[in-house]
Amino acid sequence: MADAPSLVLIGAGRMGTALVRGWLKGKSKRKIAVIEPRPSEEISAWAADGKIILNPPPSAAALLVIAVKPQQFAGIAEAARGFVGSKTLVVSIMAGVRIAQLSRRLETSRVIRSMPNTPGSIGQGITVISAAPGLAATDLDAATALLAPLGDVQGPVDENLMSAVTALSGSGPAYLFLLAETMAEAGESEGLPRALAQLLARRTVEGAAALMAASGDDPETLRRAVTSPGGTTQAALDILTDTGGMPRLMRDALRAAAARDRQLSREAD
Repeated sequence: MADAPSLVLIGAGRMGTALVRGWLKGKSKRKIAVIEPRPSEEISAWAADGKIILNPPPSAAALLVIAVKPQQFAGIAEAARGFVGSKTLVVSIMAGVRIAQLSRRLETSRVIRSMPNTPGSIGQGITVISAAPGLAATDLDAATALLAPLGDVQGPVDENLMSAVTALSGSGPAYLFLLAETMAEAGESEGLPRALAQLLARRTVEGAAALMAASGDDPETLRRAVTSPGGTTQAALDILTDTGGMPRLMRDALRAAAARDRQLSREAD
């Protein structure tokens, strides 16, 4: 069909919408379709303006991106298969759903699995990809270009590393948000007004991240630069690293997140 979309996105939550936003800003002339039963105002407006096609009937697409929650995959797999043809490249951004599971349910071997993170919603994320065996370099390039609106794209990596990737960068933004949250609460306990404590914690985390991005130095070097022997920062770090402290907690946290990712894979069966 001449009017069939060449790029189909299933699932238009925060990450899916960020992808469409980036695709529309780009120079690609692909006809974009979005499959979303409860479209946001932004998605609906794009459809009304003719920039995308909303919920078209199934037809084989050149590119299919699946951006639903992993628990929803089993329920949408049959419908998604309607957009898969012999030449379709499938890109998944679902945690825990393995390449073999995607291939089996969608009946194709042209599959790429990816793990973005929430800063991708503003184009500041990082995404790691893993590819089915034997996939052509042109498919890897196409997937990288598709995911570029979310930020940096790394890989392909061995799929066995994807649980660790999910635990570190996929879930990682929540760790920073928790850090800012607990810093503010600790500031309050030292007598700071709540609003000021929250502002100081937020801007400190934002500024430290910006400094790390601008300097190019590794985190250890930056930490040492702000830590004077015998000073206030050293006193605090002594507590955070005492008997394992934050390093041990972070290893345990990532281990738990990676284990949950592997559990999601089993549940997808």
